[in-house]
Amino acid sequence: MNLHELSPAAGSTRPAFRKGRGHGSGNGKTAGRGQKGQWARSGGGVRVGFEGGQMPLVRRLPKRGFNNIFAKPLEAINVSALNKFEDGATVNVCDLLEKGILSKCEYGVKVLGNGELTKKLIVRASAFSASAKEKIVAAGGKYEVV
Repeated sequence: MNLHELSPAAGSTRPAFRKGRGHGSGNGKTAGRGQKGQWARSGGGVRVGFEGGQMPLVRRLPKRGFNNIFAKPLEAINVSALNKFEDGATVNVCDLLEKGILSKCEYGVKVLGNGELTKKLIVRASAFSASAKEKIVAAGGKYEVV
């Protein structure tokens, strides 16, 4: 099968309806827009979210908190996930992506302290929680902020 041999299933498409081409076409004069009103005019209609003058939903709902549009959110992993690495290994973002611990990493990684670490590792990440630092050092490893 080639691209030029592809076609839609029989009966799934209809020819375009040519509007406003005389009353013999069955869709002349007002071209299916009715008599008068906002939708009958060219350029007529309303913008997205307009509710006929009623206060729109997006303005009725309260704002909550602060949303920093410049935030660079870090990916989070727990120290227990680091047990996948060999003893004495150096762990960085590339290694985490390679092992499948992370699926993506746009801005960096923060290591959190959930679980136990049994391997002696050198861990390089953007940030560490206090408990993660303690557990990495307790296992005989080191942490480095990059």
